[in-house]
Amino acid sequence: MPRLALYALIVCVLSVAAAVVSFTRGSFLGIVWVLLAGLSSNMCWYYLKRARQQKSVTG
Repeated sequence: MPRLALYALIVCVLSVAAAVVSFTRGSFLGIVWVLLAGLSSNMCWYYLKRARQQKSVTG
């Protein structure tokens, strides 16, 4: 797994956990954490797909 994809996955997991904590405490700041989770999830998929494409091109 590429390093940037791994970092994005870690950020995604942590932001989901932060969103759960925020919503259970009654804060609407959890919406920001959900948006961050979506962004980092997309970044993770992008870096995985890019690494897979580069691997198939180079052999």
